[in-house]
Amino acid sequence: MIRSGVQILLAVFFAVAGVLHFQLDDAFARIVPPMLPFPVAIVWITGAMELAFAAALLAKWRLPLTGLLLSAYLLAVLPANIYMALAQVPLGDTALSPAALWIRVALQFPLIALVLWSTGAPPFRKAPGTDG
Repeated sequence: MIRSGVQILLAVFFAVAGVLHFQLDDAFARIVPPMLPFPVAIVWITGAMELAFAAALLAKWRLPLTGLLLSAYLLAVLPANIYMALAQVPLGDTALSPAALWIRVALQFPLIALVLWSTGAPPFRKAPGTDG
């Protein structure tokens, strides 16, 4: 029951983030590390991926696989969050303190753990025949 509630919260979080990637694509493009080409295209692709992950979480589509893929995605976008903290890129029109930017980076890891736990992905896979 708690896992299902967390899945719904994560789905809403990623759905909102996905939509924002399209509405605020210029703001998101600023945090794409400069060595990567086509930052707006990257933002649109990652926005579409976040919407797909939200749908998969709500549909409960192969939850352990969804959890692993979403966790891999969160690791893949971690360099953008690190770049944002190093370059002190504002979040849209809001300049965050360096500490807040680094806290944002650090929060990726509990978010990954929450995704893995809520979807029952390894290492949080439930043993067959248990309700745990």
